Amino acid sequence: MKWILILIVCLWLPNILWGQDLFSERIRKIACNKTSVFVKQGIFFNQGDKKQYKLNALRHSYTKSNGYERIVFDFDSSDIPRIYGHIKSQDNKLFIDLFNTELKAGIKSFGTSKYVKDVKVFPVSNDMLTMEFGLKQNVEFDIFCLKSPGRLVIDIK
Repeated sequence: MKWILILIVCLWLPNILWGQDLFSERIRKIACNKTSVFVKQGIFFNQGDKKQYKLNALRHSYTKSNGYERIVFDFDSSDIPRIYGHIKSQDNKLFIDLFNTELKAGIKSFGTSKYVKDVKVFPVSNDMLTMEFGLKQNVEFDIFCLKSPGRLVIDIK
């Protein structure tokens, strides 16, 4: 009985110590207009339809007068897919999952950015993309969508 108790504690303790605590994170639904509310951490989502989407382009621009860099995900539809994302400020990372989405063949490189160090794309399955944005510094985000055509917009400052 003593060994069973020790085994349970040994299996349970690492989950408590090193597990991700999503209950402490604020969860936001992606608005379909610019909110100008910049956040440093949290979880964001969009329900989206179950139809198939294609990510046509990933582009970015920096305007010094606006004071932020804009990253735009261009989709082949009038709306955006189901999206789940997590801003992990302590690691300077942004994670985005795009469901029912495939990457267009021949999509161009992201290029040089003021705030983004690197972009990693992981096609988890035929219809899901996971993206990891490594950031050069601790930044804030305003995340929203635009329709017709469907675009996910991330402003970083």
